[in-house]
Amino acid sequence: MTRTEEFQELRPLLFSIAYRILGSVTEAEDAVQETWLRCATSTTPPTSAKAYLSAVVTRISINVLRSARVRREAYVGPWFPEPLLTDPYQDPQQSAELADSVSMAALLLLERLSPLERAVFVLREVFAFGFPEIGTAVGRSEAACRQLVVRARRHMDEGRPRFEADRRERDALAGRFFDALREGDIDGLRDLLAADVSLVADSGGKAPQWAGGFFGAEQVSRVLGVLLPPFVLIGGVLEPHSMNGQPGAIFRDRDGKVINTWTLDVLDGQILAIRTVSNPDKLGHVGPVADAWAVFREAQQADRDAHRPQESRRRSRQTVGPRPSDGAAQGAPSAHEPSQENRT
Repeated sequence: MTRTEEFQELRPLLFSIAYRILGSVTEAEDAVQETWLRCATSTTPPTSAKAYLSAVVTRISINVLRSARVRREAYVGPWFPEPLLTDPYQDPQQSAELADSVSMAALLLLERLSPLERAVFVLREVFAFGFPEIGTAVGRSEAACRQLVVRARRHMDEGRPRFEADRRERDALAGRFFDALREGDIDGLRDLLAADVSLVADSGGKAPQWAGGFFGAEQVSRVLGVLLPPFVLIGGVLEPHSMNGQPGAIFRDRDGKVINTWTLDVLDGQILAIRTVSNPDKLGHVGPVADAWAVFREAQQADRDAHRPQESRRRSRQTVGPRPSDGAAQGAPSAHEPSQENRT
């Protein structure tokens, strides 16, 4: 097998290592490419291509993460990993570890670790590398690596996310959720949400964002219930799609361009968290990116136009006095005019 063939065979593994260390598809792809450049220019054939290439991509990823951490300190609003549509690396013996470690929740938990702890944890706990190989990759002794793993495992266990184990049940619940979302069914949405559910967006200040997010089943269901109907009116499409190994969706404009991605955390038959990524810098690998601001303005206008006839009828009734049947609706916030607590 040639050096090129060996590299191509190991590319999925190298990307998966880099993505879990970096939380970025773009940076992981760059790290893999840099690994190939170093491999191609090396004059000494390695004893083990897997061990050598894994060590190189790990060292590159650690260096990239250290500089990325500085940039993330100045990031506007919540920071989420770049969404991953499909993990290219599969290993039946590590399937559970691979699935758990690529979720949005797990990647955010990994952010608590130092770059070195994160790399050692990923290599050992996710990919089952031996400590001699890990030590070579990160330039530490085996004893030091064992200590790093223990420390990293302690941090991870403190907040380790739990998910619905049955994929079919999880996907079925997500299907009901997206159906209710399309229909603007607030009651149906509320029934599927955990009492302490959160809805948070990562826009990086480059797309429309909900300031601080929304929390609690009542608030989140009301926000979601008025969110999609205007989007559908202007030809927007909700495309269910697995995201980071969890149920999710891609939102596209009428031309098929990507507006944002959604990821759902599901446990015990309820949705615990909804995370959306709309920063265009994080969506290029998903597909051509839409102008989210233009879509937002168009949806707002469509919503106003849709409710204008209702508003005209309401004002007309007020001129002759309210009918008895109107009393029950008095004071209820409308879909296009949310209550003060839901304004951002």
